[in-house]
Amino acid sequence: MSDPDLAIVSVESTIVDVPLIRPHKFATTTSEVQPILFVAVTTAGGVTGYGEGVVPGGPWWGGESVETMKQIVDRYIGPYIIGRGVDEISGVMLDIERIVANARFAKAAVDVAMHDAWGRSLGIPVASLLGGAFRTGVDVRWALGAAPLEEIVEEVTHKMEQRLNFSFKLKMGALDPVVDTERVVKIVEAFDGKVGFSIDVNARWDRFTALRHVPQLVDGGVELIEQPTPADQLDVLAEINRRVSAPVMADESVQTPHDAYEVAKLAAADVIALKTTKCGGLQRSKEVVAVAKAAGLRCHGATSIEGPIGTAASIHFACSEPGINYGTELFGPQLFAVELLKKPLEYSEGRCTCPRVRASASSWTWMS
Repeated sequence: MSDPDLAIVSVESTIVDVPLIRPHKFATTTSEVQPILFVAVTTAGGVTGYGEGVVPGGPWWGGESVETMKQIVDRYIGPYIIGRGVDEISGVMLDIERIVANARFAKAAVDVAMHDAWGRSLGIPVASLLGGAFRTGVDVRWALGAAPLEEIVEEVTHKMEQRLNFSFKLKMGALDPVVDTERVVKIVEAFDGKVGFSIDVNARWDRFTALRHVPQLVDGGVELIEQPTPADQLDVLAEINRRVSAPVMADESVQTPHDAYEVAKLAAADVIALKTTKCGGLQRSKEVVAVAKAAGLRCHGATSIEGPIGTAASIHFACSEPGINYGTELFGPQLFAVELLKKPLEYSEGRCTCPRVRASASSWTWMS
C-alpha cells in the first residue's frame, strides 16, 4: 500500500502561450507562440510535481489542443486519480484507459507530473525512477522552419558558430514539392557535407509525390527522411524505405506499442521518432522503445516543442533508456523567446545536459 503522504490531493492545470524567437512553419500551419498546458499534481505530503500537455503547432497534428487537454484533465482524469498514490503510475495510467480513450498528449502531462511528484518525494531525479541515467546528456538536432534558403543558411551558421547545434532538420510539405525539394537540396549543397540535414514532411505527400522526390533528396545529401507520407499508409512508407539508401523515420505512424510492431513487421522504417508526449507519457514510451529494440529499430528522441518541464522529462527518459540510440531533437526551450526557469536547461556543444534534479516549475517566470 502507498505511503499516505504520496496520495494525490489535487490536480490543477493552466494554459500559457509562450512566444517563439521566430515563426516556426510546419507543413500546414505556422506557430508564433507555443501553447502549453501545465499540469500540477500535489500530494498529501505537500509535494507538487509538474507535467506539460503540448502538441506541435495545434490540433492539426493529432487532434488534441491545449484546450481539449485541459477539459480532459480537469473533468475526467484529475477527479478520478484523487486519492491514488503518485507511486502507482502504472496502475493509474492503466485505469485511466477505462475512462478516456486516446488523448495521449493529455495523459502524458499527468504521467510526467506523477513521476515528478514521486521523484521529489523521494529526493531523486526522474531518471532514477526509470532505471537510472547511464549518460549525462543527449545530442540535440535543431529544427528549421520552411524558410527561404538565405534565412536557413544564416540560422544554421549562427547555431554552429555558437556551438549550440551541429545537425539540423528541415521542415517540408508547405510548398510545391518541386520547389521545396530544390530549396532543400540547395541548402544541403551550401554546406558541402559539413552539416548533417534531415527532412520532415509531416505526412503531407502522397505516394506519387514521395516516390518522385524522396530519392532526389537522398541523392542531394539528406541523411534522414522523416514521415513523408500519411500515417496510416505503412505499405507506402515501406515502399519508400526499400527504394532509398538513407534511413526512413516514422513519426505520425507510431504512437502506440502496436504501431511500432506494425512498422517493424512491414519494415516501413529504420528509425522511430519517440515523443513521450504522443505516446502518452514515460511509461508507455518505454513500451514503444521495447518493441523497437526487439525489432532492431532505432529510436530518436523527438519533440512536440515542449517547454523546459516536458523537455527535461524527455531528457531524463533518453538518458535512462539505451533504446534512444539515434540522437534527439529536444530543442523546445531553445525556440522560446522567454526563459521560464531561473536555472535553464544547459545547451552547449550540440548537446543538452541531463538536469541532476528535474527543472522545477516553482521557479517559472510567468508571462501574461
